[in-house]
Amino acid sequence: MLILTRKLDEEIIIDSDIRIKIVSISENTVKLGISAPPAVEILRGEIYDKVVESTKEAFAQSKNTAPALPKLKINKLNNKNHD
Repeated sequence: MLILTRKLDEEIIIDSDIRIKIVSISENTVKLGISAPPAVEILRGEIYDKVVESTKEAFAQSKNTAPALPKLKINKLNNKNHD
């Protein structure tokens, strides 16, 4: 992890097209302004963690239902052959 010290209105530049600027500083809060290309997804850490957990849960649920899917495809194919 890179740790930098920045003052109000100073920036950090990542890969020449992502800029992080210190917008304000108060007691226990630092406000950042982030400028990045539209293709760059920017999420707060707690939101990112929820997205990762939700994705893991969805994947686990899909693994539980996945064995039924091949049976449905086989039945659908068998029904077409009988038409």
